[in-house]
Amino acid sequence: MADSKPVRLTETVKSGGCASKLSPAVLDAVLSKLPKQSDPNVLVGFDHADDAGVYQIGPGMALVQTVDFFTPMVDDPYTFGQIAATNALSDVYAMGGRPITALAHVCFPAKGDIAVLEQILAGGLSKMMEAGCTVIGGHSVRDEETKFGYSVTGLIDPSRILANAGAQAGDRLLFTKSLGTGVISTAIKKGAARHEWIDAAVRSMTTLNKTAAEVVADHQKRAVALPPDRSSALPEATATNGGVHSMTDVTGFGLIAHAREMALASSVSLRIFAGQLPLLEGALDCIRAGHIPGGLIANREFAECIVGYDEGVSEEIKTILFDPQTAGGLLISVVSGEAAELSSALVKAGVPAVEIGEVAAQTKPLIQVKK
Repeated sequence: MADSKPVRLTETVKSGGCASKLSPAVLDAVLSKLPKQSDPNVLVGFDHADDAGVYQIGPGMALVQTVDFFTPMVDDPYTFGQIAATNALSDVYAMGGRPITALAHVCFPAKGDIAVLEQILAGGLSKMMEAGCTVIGGHSVRDEETKFGYSVTGLIDPSRILANAGAQAGDRLLFTKSLGTGVISTAIKKGAARHEWIDAAVRSMTTLNKTAAEVVADHQKRAVALPPDRSSALPEATATNGGVHSMTDVTGFGLIAHAREMALASSVSLRIFAGQLPLLEGALDCIRAGHIPGGLIANREFAECIVGYDEGVSEEIKTILFDPQTAGGLLISVVSGEAAELSSALVKAGVPAVEIGEVAAQTKPLIQVKK
């Protein structure tokens, strides 16, 4: 027994992280057939594929609710728990909310090593504590494939909701993390990822979107506090929400499919600048080596029909645009005049935000990838 080889978590599952999720085409087909619900307290439902639901519980107060769990994309159980928690919390941050409580969801083999389960739970709890979110319970089932995550409840001011809808022509698009966790996770599963690639991907996947969301919230509050002489000179939307019109996190459906949701909900088109996309070290190497997750293929089959590419955009860049991200960054649509200020504030706070595109009046193709 002393010479037995430790189990690699990624070897026990068919696909890891957000790449294990159902195809967006399947979800789109199913959800579109469900009956409409009528509840005036539902401020944000699943109509526009938003990151979380928002339910008003009183004047000036609403709940943000989401759930997210998946299979391992790394071999270390503690790190897997951290990533799962970071990913689940992200949906609340993406709406502009503050997470307060969480329930754990555990699927684990009946004969699995209990020490592994303990480490997964401990890793998740460490990130929940970092977020100031209290884990108050959970649910577990026997499953040959390990799966872990949380349902998270947060609070939000109904006047400060940031949804997929709201982006306006002329806005700039900021993004707060680098792309590539899906292809690197696939390389990890195949034992082909370099240590430096793994380290960079893990750092990204275990970094909460908490700071980024707080900077955005501060930016909104600052605009509200502007003196009358300056506020009156700004567009109405800018004077009330700081110019941040829309926000979403980029996770399992990849950058293009999440951008598609923003564009459709806002009745606009988006332009993505290929040369400005932030990429994780090793991401393009993984694509060239053929480490393509099934989720990426599904994302591309679903969403590429609404994308146009400038001549000269490489196949590697086209591919990374559909890479399923685990605990990915925030995609922020902000009024042009506020973009530089918000970007600077994010970078100053340690968030590596970059401008990756712009919003235009709705046209075809819905999303244009510029060289």
